[in-house]
Amino acid sequence: MRIVNVWIEHPVMDLNKTFTYALKEGDNACRGVRVEVPLGSQSVTGFVDSVEESDLSLQQYSEKAGYQIREVIRVIDDEPILNEELYQLGLWMGHQTVSPNIACFQSMLPSKMKPRSNRKQSVVEYYVHLIDETRATSEKQKQAVELLRQGDVLRSDLNRAYPGISAILEKKGAVEIYGKEKTADVSELDIREADYDLTQQQVEAIEKINKSEKDVILLHGLTGSGKTEVYMQLAAQKCREGRQVLILVPEISLTPQMVTRMVSRFGHSIAIYHSKLNDQQRYEQYQLVRNHQVSIVVGTRSAIFMPFDNLGLIVLDEEHDHSYKQDSTPRYHCRDVAVHRAQYHHCKVILGSATPTLESYARAMKNVYELVELKNRIHQNLPSSHLVDMQSEIRRGNYIISAPLEKAIRNRLDNHQQAILLLNRRGYTTIMKCRKCGKIIQCPHCDIAMSYHKDENKLMCHTCGSEMSADMVCPDCGSNNWIHQGLGTQRLYEAIQEKFPEARILRMDADTTRKKNGHREILEAFERGEADILLGTQMIAKGLDYPNVTLVGIFNADALLGRTDYRSVEVTFDLIVQASGRSGRGHSAGEVYVQAYDCHHYGIRLAVRQDYLGFFKNEMEYRHIGDYPPYKYMIAICFASIDQQKARDLAWSASEQFREDETIRTLGPSQLTRIADEYRYRVVLKGANRDQLIETVWKWHDGLQINRGQMKIRIDVDPYVLD
Repeated sequence: MRIVNVWIEHPVMDLNKTFTYALKEGDNACRGVRVEVPLGSQSVTGFVDSVEESDLSLQQYSEKAGYQIREVIRVIDDEPILNEELYQLGLWMGHQTVSPNIACFQSMLPSKMKPRSNRKQSVVEYYVHLIDETRATSEKQKQAVELLRQGDVLRSDLNRAYPGISAILEKKGAVEIYGKEKTADVSELDIREADYDLTQQQVEAIEKINKSEKDVILLHGLTGSGKTEVYMQLAAQKCREGRQVLILVPEISLTPQMVTRMVSRFGHSIAIYHSKLNDQQRYEQYQLVRNHQVSIVVGTRSAIFMPFDNLGLIVLDEEHDHSYKQDSTPRYHCRDVAVHRAQYHHCKVILGSATPTLESYARAMKNVYELVELKNRIHQNLPSSHLVDMQSEIRRGNYIISAPLEKAIRNRLDNHQQAILLLNRRGYTTIMKCRKCGKIIQCPHCDIAMSYHKDENKLMCHTCGSEMSADMVCPDCGSNNWIHQGLGTQRLYEAIQEKFPEARILRMDADTTRKKNGHREILEAFERGEADILLGTQMIAKGLDYPNVTLVGIFNADALLGRTDYRSVEVTFDLIVQASGRSGRGHSAGEVYVQAYDCHHYGIRLAVRQDYLGFFKNEMEYRHIGDYPPYKYMIAICFASIDQQKARDLAWSASEQFREDETIRTLGPSQLTRIADEYRYRVVLKGANRDQLIETVWKWHDGLQINRGQMKIRIDVDPYVLD
């Protein structure tokens, strides 16, 4: 008899163990295949962890185990969905992030291959085959038959040309429909010699990277210094060696531009992987890598789990970006997974940024990472930057657009150049307040003010997604006289239109990019010169390269400083420097106008000067005083429940238990904002030893005895934000 141990599909900590089942006579299974098994009264899907032979009968084995061993209902896959490397990676991630192992396995796979799916791993396309053309009677049917006489046609294509025709012809017996597994049509990798003359600093950077014995390289280069060309040169080297390359970008909006550059150099043998692809597309791209049909993958965070077997290089472009940290279980950082995979494949990881995280730069300073620098821009100097004091501007009546920025925009329009305007707040206004009694409309499910969206005339909660009509009376005093305060991208769009009615403006934020290919369509239109101004949130602040952009304006640049998070200054600095870098990347000089209310803050002033080293030294002093990373490691534990008392009591109980360990500094519990009807309390642990912190949390969690239906515990190792 063969016994299998199975990880069940439910990603909850109470089920973070394998369940034992018996294989039916004649069935075969191995680690990494999916099986359908009984669990209580339901049928569930899971991953096989191990298989063992037993000389005992099913009854004898059950008696030995002390409970009835049940049989596997069916084995779904003929071969493992996860190879051994990815399987071990999932176990490592589960431990490092204090997460259920099955959640880690699920995060690695496209939906069609996840444990909860019981479909075979194949994509079937349906074709229409002509068997009796005489049965076609109507004119439309005869036209379809004429097409089929030339050969079998995809059912979807035939129905697109003649809606519903395949079903009609099949019913008449004129055609038969059959399925065939889809295989990707992929061209051979065509590595083209670049007509690009490398600068001396790029040549030296590539040589230093190749000679380095370190696994991780921090490529610190100014915006516009040619980091992408360094990536492509290194990628070409690895492809010539027959190895695979992974290029990661933080935002979907950056994917099309990176893909365009890679295709121009390497042809079309490139896989693209990000969350805006539908399930079918993600599955197909995954299979291209699995079947060794592509050598290069460009994608966002989830692409780190592609099934490579000969990985030669991993690049994290804009490595500082918070998008590389997943904010749901398992809360992994893409950088950590990349380094772990690189160790397995014996390849290098390149972390590229003009504004590296303090953690990465500190590791480079300690010689843990190899530091490679690109200190000069290609073609142009850095754009000239201007800090605008909005307190003074408001006294002059300029509430949204300062006089210097207005003049600069007018200059670009007159000279047929383009401008990028950044405001990291979508919506029309940030709050809607009653003019009579001062009541601010808050989300009914969160302790957060709702944002007014004028286009849809509704209020939206940007935290839980709740919506309500803006046509309402004040719930406190009955007045319908409202004030809209604050600035969002919709209102800024209107203000720009009023000032420059002749300007062609594109708006890019979460509201305008919801549809498929929304990012790409907006950016391609801007690149073609179909707009004079691109206005948007942080998604336009990084990585974009448009030679005709000679002006960047940043609104409310100091807004993020008001956050209670320890990274607020770093995020502000990064945003200003990255956005500034979009200006003057062609042959014309660029300008940047940074509008702020707190113009004396060191983070603002150093960002305007593009002084990363000065910022690093200043900010590291504050991190040291506060025992924040990179000086100490942190784990944040959030307790959430619709029952406030239960959340508070468990948080206090946990904090008292952690305080018994004198090697750990325990902060809290602190009460957080209510979100989606859940009251939240947080405990933060700080320590010098990351592994010890993780073991402490595992030990505490394994001893918990709570009703999971009434309490949620969210554990975040190395939290990126604490607000």
